[in-house]
Amino acid sequence: MITLRKITLENRRDIFNLEVLEEQKKYVASNLSSVASCYVLSINGGNPFPLAIYAEEQPVGFVMITYGITGYDLPRIAEGNYCILRLMIDQQYQNKGYGRKAMERIIEFIRTYPAGPAEYCWIPYSPDNTSARKLYESFGFRDNGEICHDELITVLQL
Repeated sequence: MITLRKITLENRRDIFNLEVLEEQKKYVASNLSSVASCYVLSINGGNPFPLAIYAEEQPVGFVMITYGITGYDLPRIAEGNYCILRLMIDQQYQNKGYGRKAMERIIEFIRTYPAGPAEYCWIPYSPDNTSARKLYESFGFRDNGEICHDELITVLQL
């Protein structure tokens, strides 16, 4: 059972200590850096959602969802839409289906429109991150032709 949970005083260190494989670190910032970015976004008018990914009672990953991002160069699709800005599954829990189940929960969460209405969810990703691309495509995301900071933009209509 995969669930998304708030990051709390009790679980924050567990979440900050989760890491991807060494060769994946070029694709995703650390969870600590991501949570710090959420703070900066929130005090500047954004609506970030930093969430822990749990398998039963074990933290296995992290996701950073945003709405109303401010302070970044953004693709055209960003305005008024949700973004899965960061997604990671800890190296010891990869290849067990947690990423797929987490994406299901993430999309369900976004479709509750926690920060406001939207037509799309978008994800920036590195062109050479083929495993991410396959995962996103399997959920119906499609590249929209935009490139932002050398990352492709893939989009799902909500």
